[in-house]
Amino acid sequence: MDCIIIDDDATARLIIKQHCINSKQINVLEEFSSAIDAIKYLNNNSVDLVYLDIHMPNFSGFDFIQTLKNLPKIILTTSDRNFALEAFEYKSVVDYLLKPISKERFEKSLEKLVATSTVEKSLQKEEKLSDYIFVSVDKRLVKINIASIYLIEAKGDYISIKTNDKNYLVHSTLKKIEDKLPSNLFFKVHRSFIINFSEIIDIEDNSVLIGQVVVPVSRSNKSELMKRLNLL
Repeated sequence: MDCIIIDDDATARLIIKQHCINSKQINVLEEFSSAIDAIKYLNNNSVDLVYLDIHMPNFSGFDFIQTLKNLPKIILTTSDRNFALEAFEYKSVVDYLLKPISKERFEKSLEKLVATSTVEKSLQKEEKLSDYIFVSVDKRLVKINIASIYLIEAKGDYISIKTNDKNYLVHSTLKKIEDKLPSNLFFKVHRSFIINFSEIIDIEDNSVLIGQVVVPVSRSNKSELMKRLNLL
């Protein structure tokens, strides 16, 4: 993992650099006494992590965070305990190390960094996979873009998946496909129907119009449906 160190104190930079070398996980590319110089470097280079001092003359660590648009992970280093709450308001901040930084505390921050990166990679993978589903149709696996689905209807042991381009009859249950769909976009309005919120044309009494299909809404689900709509 590549990093840079930003601290106006040369001794502090040396200590962090030595911790990085000893860890064998962090490769120090550059070190800077000025946050402004570091910004110039990052405009042309990418890193995974920044060790950042909070209190520096003219341009503080928080100034640095607020200036950069695409922030790498940041571990703040400081002698001041008073900014911990403010620090974690920034999503890029992984940890808050108080000087002098011990070997044990430095290693714990690395464990936190690795854990955070692992979770984010997992979430990114889930988001990527949630763009589509595969269904078995006539002994073939067919890829369906989730956003193209406007209605799903239960039909005995099968479900009918209706998309903007084509309809698919799949041997499955509503419950099984409901678990695969993003809840912010789809809602089960009836024991036999799941609808795509973005495809609602109008709502009247206990029914919704999806495309050219009138779909019943059960009484138990009507109030929840109304809560989720962007009502004026």
